[in-house]
Amino acid sequence: MKRRKFISQSLFSGSGLLLSAGILPLNSLANKTTLNMTNKVSKPFPITIATWNFPNASIMAGEMLENGATALDAVEQGVMVEEANLKNTTVGKGGAPDRDGNVTLDACIMAPTGDAGAVVYLKNNTHAVSVARKVMEETPHVMLAGEGADQFAREQGFKQENLLTPESEKAYKEWLKKKEYKPIINIENHDTIGMLCIDQNGDIAGACTSSGLSYKMNGRVGDSPIIGSGLFLDNEVGGAVATGMGEAIMKSVGSFLIVELMRQGKSPQEACEEAIKRIIARNPNYREFQAAFITLNKKGEIGSYCIQKGFSYVKYQQGKNENVESGYFMEN
Repeated sequence: MKRRKFISQSLFSGSGLLLSAGILPLNSLANKTTLNMTNKVSKPFPITIATWNFPNASIMAGEMLENGATALDAVEQGVMVEEANLKNTTVGKGGAPDRDGNVTLDACIMAPTGDAGAVVYLKNNTHAVSVARKVMEETPHVMLAGEGADQFAREQGFKQENLLTPESEKAYKEWLKKKEYKPIINIENHDTIGMLCIDQNGDIAGACTSSGLSYKMNGRVGDSPIIGSGLFLDNEVGGAVATGMGEAIMKSVGSFLIVELMRQGKSPQEACEEAIKRIIARNPNYREFQAAFITLNKKGEIGSYCIQKGFSYVKYQQGKNENVESGYFMEN
């Protein structure tokens, strides 16, 4: 009896150990799951970044995103702020004219779907980016130019107005006295607002708008409205926008290059630096102009780089708007 009692007690004791062994890992797993949920890092989205220090534009887009707007709506409304800013002589109404006194605008926009629209040599319409969006959404084309773009804008109901303000006209008449055309680093060349937004869903859109280089040749078009140069994005990878000397950026197809480098595994910063190095390698006169890129990938990571010191970008994230100095290749 004693032996049977001992065996019986041993079996029950062993069962208890087995049960405990089964329960403990489950409890540990539950605790680990709870811990992981507690320590889970929230998404960095939404984010807005834009070339140069245009705080009102980034605030507009950033607050829209926080209120649930799509990235596409946010980039359009964001850059429209500067298109309407008469004090900004490089974008929209009030932009500096070409050598013949014409204010002409270039713009493009890209949606997360990869759809794009652009206008070049647009006259009499302040919001070139909105006309570009209509091209994307209402036509089978990507780009409309000159009188065709003007006609399309009229047909779409856009307000026609004189873009040459008294202040810009006065500056133009002063320029006519010498007719000197020499781009000034970080002044005349900061001719663009390019913006990228990533919304609460993680979708990316971009826009770029400009009145081009001050006192450019009649008919000149820069990189800003060119998909792949002034702007490019792939919603699976990220996006990039450019500013500076458009001719150098176009020859390198810089924004497309940056997105492809990120696709290959480079960080946004590494991709921007590589794009600038390629421009420098192919332009012996690189000391005479500025070129700059900003980029945003699907993780919300940001990169920025330029040739000359002095370029910055503005970032809106989690209710905070800040101007960030870019890294650069050389002192100006």
